[in-house]
Amino acid sequence: MSDFFISGKLTKHFSNDKEKVFETVFKLEGEDYRLVKARRTFRFEVDGDGYFAKVHRGIGWKEILKDIIQFKAPILGAENEYMAIRHLEKIGVGTMSCAAYGKRGKNPAKQQSFLITEELVNMISLEDFVKDEKWSNIRPQILRKLACDMGKMHRSGLNHRDCYICHFMLDPQKALNENVFLHVIDLHRAQIRRKVPFRYLVKDVAGIFFSSADLNLSRRELLRFIRLYSQRKLSVELKENAKFWRAVEKAAKKLYKKEFEKDFPYISN
Repeated sequence: MSDFFISGKLTKHFSNDKEKVFETVFKLEGEDYRLVKARRTFRFEVDGDGYFAKVHRGIGWKEILKDIIQFKAPILGAENEYMAIRHLEKIGVGTMSCAAYGKRGKNPAKQQSFLITEELVNMISLEDFVKDEKWSNIRPQILRKLACDMGKMHRSGLNHRDCYICHFMLDPQKALNENVFLHVIDLHRAQIRRKVPFRYLVKDVAGIFFSSADLNLSRRELLRFIRLYSQRKLSVELKENAKFWRAVEKAAKKLYKKEFEKDFPYISN
């Protein structure tokens, strides 16, 4: 995989020289959304079009060793998210569009990288959309799309690790016209393998159930989600993967208790 590319309108404003592009990106001004020691996330515009940039300046050996001690794979920079976006594009799950990407440096502690994605125009998070009264009109379609996309993502070998409904974006106007298409964002910590380990499947699905807890989902809706997610007959899935779904329920309830200091809402019939 190439460690540098520029596409679209940015080719007219950025040099084809990798080092010059790094200098340009690191000096870009815009509205900061996240600013920590090793990473900056910000929005900027070019010719009236919006873009989001994530710039990584090297996480340092201390952070790398901390992750290794905790048996975690260190995330060195933007490559992780770039590969996740390309993977989702390949399997047909909506996500962000890459406009530019670059990586340089062989020292993992000092490796620098950036990822620029096109702004998702006129979109809001699923978390915000479901607060609107209009949500009830297309509730079944959105739950169907969410379940199907989640299942496809997991069966392809990708897990998100920050899988909450706030990280699924949609165009509300198109959705209300029954053209429901979700875009997965914030893939900084995503992982790709031949098969997603059990505990990471549980973590992702529990995150969805936890962040949907106050939507008053019915038992019927949850069972439909399970059937669509698994793409199997419900009776077979619940019998053969009962351990998994019990683990999801337990993890979701634990998250809810930790976050809100109260029990998980009762699920209606």
